[in-house]
Amino acid sequence: MSVPGGRPAWETVRLARHPDRPYALDYVRALGEELYELHGDRLTADDPALVGALARWRGRRVMFLGQQKGRSLRERAARNFGMLHPEGYRKAVRLARLAARFRVPVVCLVDTPGAYPGAEAEERGIGSAIGMAIVEWFRLRTPVVAAVIGEGGSGGALGLAVADRVLMLEHAIYSVAGPEACASILWRDPARREEAAEQLGLTAPYLLAAGLVDEVVPEPPGGAHMDPARAARLLDGALGRHLDELLETDPDQLVRRRYDRFRAVDYGTEPIPTGGTSK
Repeated sequence: MSVPGGRPAWETVRLARHPDRPYALDYVRALGEELYELHGDRLTADDPALVGALARWRGRRVMFLGQQKGRSLRERAARNFGMLHPEGYRKAVRLARLAARFRVPVVCLVDTPGAYPGAEAEERGIGSAIGMAIVEWFRLRTPVVAAVIGEGGSGGALGLAVADRVLMLEHAIYSVAGPEACASILWRDPARREEAAEQLGLTAPYLLAAGLVDEVVPEPPGGAHMDPARAARLLDGALGRHLDELLETDPDQLVRRRYDRFRAVDYGTEPIPTGGTSK
């Protein structure tokens, strides 16, 4: 649903999918120093759709995890358009566990239309891999902040978005399904995607009002792609504020509060959208 006086939801969808929009690696490279990228799930293979990098950020070590779509057609094919296979979620869990072992906080940058729906992903257990990842996030004894930077689609996004704090860029989207898929399911007509976008309530102000995200991070006028450097600075400030607070919290309290946070979400409530940018 669009905010009264704001842009239609479908326009936000188009901005979230803009081909020049900064991707996870763009933000990681802008925020972090001394990046050391890590690969593989230690079971099957590496998933190029998931970037995992240990970096120095704001004077501390941080583990960055991000779904990477790819910029050129060749890179998009190599990155599978940001859609993770099972090994991508197992890789995320492995690196998150590594971070927790050394009390290194985790920052997850969510940007995917969903998990890969192909037969080979099903054969290798995509559903159980996502479920395992979700369970693991609830056990992780280190601060976790997730930021939806573009598309947050279905369980593919949730596998990286169970966090102590969930942020969302102003023109990002976060939903149980993409508008095209929703229109196909409800009306058997993907052409009704704009109507579906309005009904899904996938925009940042709507989700903030529903209590599903903790802060909406503003973007440069026209969208993050208009000024990527400024977009990175705005995200840097928001992530830093939340992590500074979380790092002062006892690990046992982190785990308990993370669990309570998601148990307390009222998925049946119809929120009233507001135009604010933070709670």
